[in-house]
Amino acid sequence: MADESVRPLERGLAVLRALASAPYGDQVRAGDLVRATGLARSTVDRVVATLIRLGHVRQQGQELRLTPGLMELGNAYLAAAGLSPEVAVRTARLADELDESVSLAVPDGDGARFVAQTTRRRTMSVAFRIGDLLPAERCAPGALFAAGWDERQWAQWRTRRAADPEAHTFTAVPPRHTPETEFADRARRAGTEGWALDDQLIEPGLVAVSVPVLGPDGAVRCVLSAVSHTSRHTAEGLAKAVLPRLRDEAERLAAALERAHTAPPPSPPAWEATPADAARHAKAELGAGFLQSLARGLAVVCALGAARGEGLPLTALAAATGLPRATARRCLITLEQEGYAAHDGRLFRPLPRILELGYARLSALSFAELAEPHLRDLVGRVHESASVTVLDGTDILYVARVPTVRIMSVHIAPGTRFPAFATAMGRVLLAGLPEAERTRALTEATPQPLTRRTVAAVPALADIVRTTAEQGYAAIDEELEEGLRSVAVPVRDAEGRVIAALNVAQHSGEAPLEETRDALLPALRETAAAIEADLHTAGRFNTVRVP
Repeated sequence: MADESVRPLERGLAVLRALASAPYGDQVRAGDLVRATGLARSTVDRVVATLIRLGHVRQQGQELRLTPGLMELGNAYLAAAGLSPEVAVRTARLADELDESVSLAVPDGDGARFVAQTTRRRTMSVAFRIGDLLPAERCAPGALFAAGWDERQWAQWRTRRAADPEAHTFTAVPPRHTPETEFADRARRAGTEGWALDDQLIEPGLVAVSVPVLGPDGAVRCVLSAVSHTSRHTAEGLAKAVLPRLRDEAERLAAALERAHTAPPPSPPAWEATPADAARHAKAELGAGFLQSLARGLAVVCALGAARGEGLPLTALAAATGLPRATARRCLITLEQEGYAAHDGRLFRPLPRILELGYARLSALSFAELAEPHLRDLVGRVHESASVTVLDGTDILYVARVPTVRIMSVHIAPGTRFPAFATAMGRVLLAGLPEAERTRALTEATPQPLTRRTVAAVPALADIVRTTAEQGYAAIDEELEEGLRSVAVPVRDAEGRVIAALNVAQHSGEAPLEETRDALLPALRETAAAIEADLHTAGRFNTVRVP
């Protein structure tokens, strides 16, 4: 089997792991990846070039960053695991009901990996992310998983503990030694009592209560947890408050997961061209700089998202990706050897380790962080400042901005507010509201002229906003400030709702507004589409909060 592995895919996965494990915020360069992976610089350069072409990595100068597009790999696992919209809604509703953070974790080797998380907005809040991995001995879900371990699994745990007694390799928790007898005792009690308690095992102040979500065979499919802080509850007090409700919800989640597993598989990914064709075209364009085998292997990971129950046959995966059966099989063998896929007879399925490929880091991105690289690209194209705003009452609120570098430029900082009625972005955001809400918002704003050109009459503004909704953009000239013009387009979520507005602002100059509009609209619309694509990928199983 080892002779059948795909070496470029192995190397690409090694580079992705190195990028994902780099300290957050560090500037990662190709030389850092050479040191982390032991690969030759030429190999790293080819891997990076391929990942950039696939949209999984972004390069700014010498710095390399993972992009939200990489979350497609983790989304494939989460889809196959049955984390349907119903499951997400149920966990979010439970968090609201309990007023505590709620999470789901699955077993991953001798650890517990988070696959769903709904947090509460508090000063002291839980910072775990989807994709984070905790050692079994340091969390309540781990005790429930360990309750079902056989001797082989316990031996694997002891081997890992011998090599890393304080769990330094688990970056989501501070290092600490946990005696084997203590963990074994907690696992026995969890198996007997059917629930587990975390009394500051992860770190001081953090408490959690966990219950198993069972599969049809009675095995623990995942674990549902409520997490709080000792400033709100003691561990025993939290258990008393939430345990009955957790157990009740675990039964309902078990049914929801089973419905998802037995539902017809979804359609294959909606690729414009099959990955096989796309890889061939990229290879023809970039030559030796593009690793076609790496692109094919990652496409197989995405195709595994259609797996349900026991998995997908090789024929289905080959058909979905457009790859020959032999090529798809070699990719699957490599993914299995690397711990990202498994097979049972003729069926293949993805494993939760896929989430280690940057999912935790990327799932923590704010909306502003997601939009900012695209704003930089836009500014580089049009050489004018670009911004993203959201609607906050009757004002627009700047959440992201990239200024241009020139003597005369528009200076606005994130957090700045302007009245929505007098701005292009505000009119785009108002246009995204139902018509009755538009009129109410305009009336409540009590519009007043800000310049000699400001439209301040509510009926006229209502007509302008209605036209904005129909044409999909807004353009203003010197209505907010003398000498300032702006063109804006909407940014929509996966359901098509307008959640933000994107604009380019510049000094009016002598050119007519129509000329500025026609020059800027194509780049604005392309940038909005790029932000939306990242937002939809990042938000499929994860909450990207828009201020």
